[in-house]
Amino acid sequence: MVILTVVFAVQCINDVYLESLVESYLALTPAALVRGFVWQFFTFQFLHVDLWHLIGNLIGLWFCGRFVENVMGRRRFLVAYFGAGFSGGLLQAILMVLFHNHLPPYVFGASAGVMGMFAVFCRLLKDSEIRWNFILPIRAEVLLLITLGISFFFTVVPSPRGGPYSHAAHLGGMLMGLLWVKMRWHDEMISAPWDGLASRLKGLFRRPAPRASAPVRPKRSAQVVRDERQDVPPPSDDFMAREVDPILEKIAAHGIHSLTAKEKETLERARSRMGKR
Repeated sequence: MVILTVVFAVQCINDVYLESLVESYLALTPAALVRGFVWQFFTFQFLHVDLWHLIGNLIGLWFCGRFVENVMGRRRFLVAYFGAGFSGGLLQAILMVLFHNHLPPYVFGASAGVMGMFAVFCRLLKDSEIRWNFILPIRAEVLLLITLGISFFFTVVPSPRGGPYSHAAHLGGMLMGLLWVKMRWHDEMISAPWDGLASRLKGLFRRPAPRASAPVRPKRSAQVVRDERQDVPPPSDDFMAREVDPILEKIAAHGIHSLTAKEKETLERARSRMGKR
């Protein structure tokens, strides 16, 4: 709300003292979008036509936005708010191309995002009472249906009798708000599609860490093996009687080819140790 007010003050100062054409680059215009000014889907949401236009959106943000932000949390609220503004701006831009003779060639205002938050508010608090124009009490769900009906009619029939409102932007914002509740993205316990998106994008541009490889043991030469074996103490008589004698008996009875790999290793170890004596 503070940012919208400051931007409006800058617009007024620009009207009187600067007289620059900055609004032509920030307001949403299909002609500029064709030239690649895609930032207008974001910037048009901060501009307003007059004081009452600004006050109406500030009131909507105050009554609906505070509740929705408390439910969603600040981050999801900002995504929902600007997402509804983008959806409303997109629908309004399409309508300006199709009915360029009936609509002004530009649009700006925070009403698309505000109407999205209004739709979320009405869906979550269906039975709450809203004072329409601060006078007429009406259920939130009923007021949402009436507002959707009016916006849909003047989107399909863009007559100037509908007033100086961007009805398609309102409709697009409310549809996004309804989708938000339908997908339960307002619930922080429900994972949203963009959760962790920043981490995934960061991972795409991050260099993969080198994979740790097992240390390669240098191959020992035969001389080293012999030197190691020479350092082994000679076998004791108990070792010879317990380990070697049965092997020698097996060789005598069945031949050396009957030995297992382990028996051959034991015999080789004993032979090496015998050379130490």
